[in-house]
Amino acid sequence: MNFNNLIDNNLIILDLESQNKNDVIEKLVDLLDKNGALTDRNEFLEAVLIRESKSPTGLEDGLAIPHGKSHSVKIPKIAAARLKNKIKDWESVDEDNEVDLVFLIAIPDSEKGTTHIEVLSNLTTLFMEDGFIESLRQAKNKEDFLNIILKNDKSTTTSFDETNKNLENNISTSSKEKQSFKFHLNRLKEHLLFGTSHMIPFIVAGGVLLSLAVMISGKGAVPETGFLKDMADMGIAGLTLFTAVLGGYIAYSIADKPGLAPGMIGSWIAVQNYKTGFLGAIIVGFIAGFIINLLKKIKLPDSMKSLGSIFIYPLIGTFIVCGIVMWGIGIPIAAMMTSMNTWLASMAGSGKIALGAILGGMTAFDMGGPINKVATLFAQTQVDTQPWLMGGVGIAICTPPLGMALATFLSPKKYTKDEKEAGKAAAIMGLIGISEGAIPFAAADPMRVLPAIVAGGIVGNIVGFLMNSINHAPWGGWIVLPVVDGKFGYILGTILGALTTALIVNTLKPVAPETLEEEMEELNYDAVVDEGEADVLAITSCPSGVAHTFLAAKALEKTAAKMGIKIKVETQGANGIVNRITQKDIENAKVVIFAHDVAIKEPQRFKNIKTLDVKTKLAIQDPKKLIEDSLKI
Repeated sequence: MNFNNLIDNNLIILDLESQNKNDVIEKLVDLLDKNGALTDRNEFLEAVLIRESKSPTGLEDGLAIPHGKSHSVKIPKIAAARLKNKIKDWESVDEDNEVDLVFLIAIPDSEKGTTHIEVLSNLTTLFMEDGFIESLRQAKNKEDFLNIILKNDKSTTTSFDETNKNLENNISTSSKEKQSFKFHLNRLKEHLLFGTSHMIPFIVAGGVLLSLAVMISGKGAVPETGFLKDMADMGIAGLTLFTAVLGGYIAYSIADKPGLAPGMIGSWIAVQNYKTGFLGAIIVGFIAGFIINLLKKIKLPDSMKSLGSIFIYPLIGTFIVCGIVMWGIGIPIAAMMTSMNTWLASMAGSGKIALGAILGGMTAFDMGGPINKVATLFAQTQVDTQPWLMGGVGIAICTPPLGMALATFLSPKKYTKDEKEAGKAAAIMGLIGISEGAIPFAAADPMRVLPAIVAGGIVGNIVGFLMNSINHAPWGGWIVLPVVDGKFGYILGTILGALTTALIVNTLKPVAPETLEEEMEELNYDAVVDEGEADVLAITSCPSGVAHTFLAAKALEKTAAKMGIKIKVETQGANGIVNRITQKDIENAKVVIFAHDVAIKEPQRFKNIKTLDVKTKLAIQDPKKLIEDSLKI
């Protein structure tokens, strides 16, 4: 569907003086109603505002795309507005986005699946054009504004020369991006998120099982006998394994399967032998991945190449990584812990506020890591003689998970679906005194989460000390309330600490990338799903796992159908791998296209087939040229 059918001069407002988002939306809805696109103005306005409440529609570069689907829409239309004054509080994927260009999409309810995504795809393609956005800002009148849109409309036929030029420009831009610091930083984050996503089930399963065992026992300690001990052991196993899984899958993301063993074994040794905690596992995971990639550069004889990924690289890589941990990282960490113990003992005579700040910050910082262990053991070993120490530390133990759980409740739009589910488990774990419930958040976004949970731990610990709370159990959370003197202060400290964490982290975090889950569930692709039928294979994946992943898939499938080419597209998104490409597909296809902005999962499947590697941007912008180029390889 091209823009000739979606927008005209009568659906454009230039230099609109509205001061807020709702006023802009109402003006554009009025424009659609005035031009006969709606049967019920108020019903459609309500649909748009409901959609706004679910997730942000602001993007970046001053853009916003509010949209609504309703029975009151006669035909698909777009109304556009250029604002005179930028709106700074329009909820956006980019937290610094100041909106001055708004495109309101109206879709009939009967066309809410395919048409909706097609319009979004075409609009996204326009925004990717170099200079397009700025040219709209410079348009002198409505006619110029509309002509700029129609001139850049990729849903209409373009000449081969124009298409080729656009593709070459995009490839050049992509090459420049790959050389930038930001690109490399994003790649590191991709690998970190890949490891975190595999770690979360271990923390949730292990943490909840251990929490239930401690809660049912009612003693504020790990049960030592019977069925509850068995349940606790299951939970402890999960909480023990998660660091190895985190490090292993970071290495896997960087170096594929050969990185898995060095990453897992190295992380296990770092955490179990040298008490580095999850931060150490992250570091070891990156070290393992990079070492395996270096080893892969060594050319092996043809007779040994088959052994590389299953024997040579894992074996040598594991030895090198573990050697670095044992002889490089381990000794400094042991020395650091000894120094911290000595320093902390010297602070024992300082005031309650200073000592509370030190113990609270250390306890919350790495949630089971070396710094946490020094602080908690300092209080736990004196629980018989100075139980007031555990009165504050017991609070600091539980504020990280409770604070993050509260944060997901207060600002759900700033967290992904997985993070919101992890928040529920974190609440349970926090109440039972298991600080590891906050690790999924800290591992995924350490620069924002760690300062927030440290601040919460400090506040909670100081309040507990000042309110003279005394905890007679070497444990934390509310599970120990029966043996706490000064319960009001203990509860107050927990609430204030958790609230501090939640408010700080939600202030620092941007809105999570917009999800289009409803639209994706409604899609009805005429795609190849049977094995061995496709001539061309493709995988699409983007950082949010939703928008561009599925827009790229739709563009490839739609274009291939028009070209008479059978294509099978595997999406690696928020719902995992969908429409998985099998070995039979690979054996019968000619080529596979990787259209991605994050690391592809299981890339080793395609070692025996020709591949073309591009960004999702190219798949959305020029799928025809991309498919044609792939068949020429």
